[in-house]
Amino acid sequence: MSIQNIPQTDSIQELAEFWDTHDLTDFEQQLEEVTEPIFEGKAVVQIYLQPQEMAVVKDVAQSQGINYVDLIREWVLEKVRG
Repeated sequence: MSIQNIPQTDSIQELAEFWDTHDLTDFEQQLEEVTEPIFEGKAVVQIYLQPQEMAVVKDVAQSQGINYVDLIREWVLEKVRG
């Protein structure tokens, strides 16, 4: 019986297809413990604005030709960066 290796790919589709037809326990000798984060997620922040405040934000964003979420992010980053 030949030993198959875990695919070395970044393709989510290829990996999904592989693991749909294989059992992780068959590859225990190939696994290694990872102690550092692999995926760094972005933080999501929820803010509450009055309807009239939101309308102003959307108007400003539209006048600049950008999405209002991107505008709010720009404003926050301006403050963070000083």
